[in-house]
Amino acid sequence: MNLRIELSTDTVDGAVAADELGADRIELCSAGELGGLTPGPGLLAAVLARCHRAEVHVLIRPREGGFRYTPSEVDAMLTDVRHAAISGAAGVVVGALTARNELDRAVLADLVAAADGLPVTVHRAIDVSADPVAAVEALVPLGVRRVLSSGGAARAEDGVPVLRRMVAAAGDALAVMACGGIRPHNALAIARATGVRDLHAAPRRRLPPPPPSAVDYGTYAVLDEEAAGALVALARSAEG
Repeated sequence: MNLRIELSTDTVDGAVAADELGADRIELCSAGELGGLTPGPGLLAAVLARCHRAEVHVLIRPREGGFRYTPSEVDAMLTDVRHAAISGAAGVVVGALTARNELDRAVLADLVAAADGLPVTVHRAIDVSADPVAAVEALVPLGVRRVLSSGGAARAEDGVPVLRRMVAAAGDALAVMACGGIRPHNALAIARATGVRDLHAAPRRRLPPPPPSAVDYGTYAVLDEEAAGALVALARSAEG
């Protein structure tokens, strides 16, 4: 079983760790705990300068709170896609829905064109679309390379039947990448049950809070290197 591991991170240190751990791909974002937003140019430049093994794919999402975008938001996304391509990213991760909760094929086609040949992944907007299986079929003629999904469930474990149907619908045209609670204890079972060969994980651990002060800015989460390393090691052992 040839499994490819993508790790999501929103920090330079997290990306460097994912690279050194042997991840196949890094999904770079900002604000990971909000589901991920477009990383700024400084973060992207720093990661591209320091990561040389894993492919760096850039999440393009202008704001939190759903995937129905105004024309001005689409313009911003197109600019961000072009910037990622010019900067040397290996791919971009995008998504957009219509008012009917279907994939916005017109917007997606424009985003694919803006990527100028870079591989394009459609993110979990597909999981809140009206029909994830039909959405996969609609993506095939757009030239999308990969789709990220939990099968319309909160966790991939609960979306196995839909993921299996999505894999069948995709055929050889594009890859379905499972996500949502992917960890070493369930990764192989999910891959075997669905037929996916790409797994996406965002294991995080929260840093301890700083000493109390008059102004408390709280703490934040970073890549859980132990869980990430175990997942990569598991995938490599499956290849044997």
